[in-house]
Order: sequence, then structure tokens, then C-alpha cells
Amino acid sequence: MRRPRALVLPVLPESALARLAEVAELTEAPARPDLGFTDERLADLVVETGATVLVTDGDQVGASVLDLDLDVVAVMGPPTSVDLDLAAERGVPVLHAGDRDADAVAELTLALMFAVSRHIVTADSEVRRGRAYRGKVPPAQRHRGRRLTGRTLGIVGLGRVGEAMRWRCEGLGMRVIACDPGVAEATHTFAALLAESDVISLHLPLTAETRGMFGYAEFGAMRPGAIYLNTSRGALHDLTALVEALRRGQVGGAGLDHFEGEWLDPSHPLIELPNVVLTPRLGEATGETREELAEALVADIERVLRGDARPVMPIARPA
Repeated sequence: MRRPRALVLPVLPESALARLAEVAELTEAPARPDLGFTDERLADLVVETGATVLVTDGDQVGASVLDLDLDVVAVMGPPTSVDLDLAAERGVPVLHAGDRDADAVAELTLALMFAVSRHIVTADSEVRRGRAYRGKVPPAQRHRGRRLTGRTLGIVGLGRVGEAMRWRCEGLGMRVIACDPGVAEATHTFAALLAESDVISLHLPLTAETRGMFGYAEFGAMRPGAIYLNTSRGALHDLTALVEALRRGQVGGAGLDHFEGEWLDPSHPLIELPNVVLTPRLGEATGETREELAEALVADIERVLRGDARPVMPIARPA
């Protein structure tokens, strides 16, 4: 029986690589483009290396790859770049690294909330450039923020990440409300949440129903000066509408960890706004998260290669 060959594109912890090497021969992967490989280029790499196991993270996996003789495709993170319907049709198992690390994502959301509400990024920049005390307006006045204790946080989507955000913010002394049709504890309607919240934080999946759910009308219905946080998916909001709301002051500030295609053009008008903090998909970017998810993913790859009948992480759209 041939020994499987694994093409591993993301950087994995040594412990996970060592475990994978026990069941498959590891092939050396070339440097990845910033936005990952296209489906066609990835198919070329699979053919060139003779890989039967593909471990990816954000690379496009479509017909060119799925038409090849693969034992399994494994994704470090949500399999949003994989054509899951076609994979099911071709009979290629697609694994992904489990649920989101709710604690890590909630912690980053908190960091964005504090950074936006206390103008931390712009103040840091002024200190580094020696400009903090230039001009007639002192920094304590120029960067005057808002105290979060006693404010209302509105959570849209009370899943694992939303719940992790809820108890943390309650510990800060915030009033927390939520809307989620699937959770009995989330008692607010979407409209009521928009009207009452000083901070709104999105924690829900991207679906046909949620795509673009925040547009001109929704930003206009928010409490004037409220903070908007999105550490879920960039396509949940209309970015043009958000920029206009920020410029008008209807939205007082925003913290964003995702963009459509996970890329924001440096010339985009959002870049010029001082009341916005932007991060490049860092929600789960902790050492602990990476190691835990990689170990779990490799364990499931082992089960597939050994023909284990026990359930593994199935083809499923991420939450």
C-alpha cells in the first residue's frame, strides 16, 4: 500500500507536524502568496508533489483540486475557501479545525472595544512621533474617550463567542443585551438592540440571510455615536454604508477584524478614518489556539487515512 504524501501549506506547530509524519510523508511546500494559492496553482502543486493529503488555510480549493485523487482535504480554520458541495459530490472528505476558539475571539473583540473607545491607536502614534503635546489642545482632551462601565453592549448572535463576550462584559459592569432567534436568552429584537446599544458586537455566521445585514438603514438606526464591532465576517455589513456612518458621526467608532476576501485596499476611504481600528483576522491568532486546533486536525487526518469508522469533523459550513 502506498504511503500517503501530505502537502502542508500553513505553518503548523512542530508537535502536529511530527504526528502527521507518522502516517504520511511530508512534502516541502513553496512560499505562499499573501492571499493564498488559486485553485489552479494549488492543483499544480498537488500534481507536482504527488500529494494525496492537502492541508490548507485560506487557499482556494475548487474543481481543479477536487478533481485530483485526494484522500482528504484538511483546513486550518473555517473551510470558507473550499467548494464544499463539489467536494461532497466528488467524495473527498473535507476536515476543518473544529469550532472557533470562543475565548480568543472574545478577547480580541474586547481589545478592539477598548482601543476604539479610548483612542489607543491614535494616541500611541502621537507618542511615537513626539506629537502628543504639540498644539493647544492637550492629549487628555483630544483623546477623551468614554467609560464603558454602565454602558449597554448589544450582542448580535449569542453563540459560543457571543456568550464568551457576554460574561466578560458583564464583569466590566456593562449591561448586556442580545438578539438571536435561536437562543431563548436573547430576548431583544434586532430593532430594539440597535436603538438601545452603546456598543454593538457581531458574533454570527455568514449566510444568505445575514449577508449585508448592516447597511445604511441599520447604521442609521443605531444610537448616535455608538461603537460597532465585527470580528465575525466582513460581508455582514455594507462597508460603504459604514464609512458614511462613521464620517457623519452616526457611528462613533468601529473595530473590524475581517474584510471581504480578507483584504482591504490601502486606498480605501476607511483607512483615513481615525475612529477605526483594523486588524487582519487575528481573532484566533494565539499560540494556544493554533496548537490545539492543529493537534485536533491531525488526529482527524489520521482517522481518515487509517479508515477509522469513528466520526470525524464532517463537511459542514462554519458557524
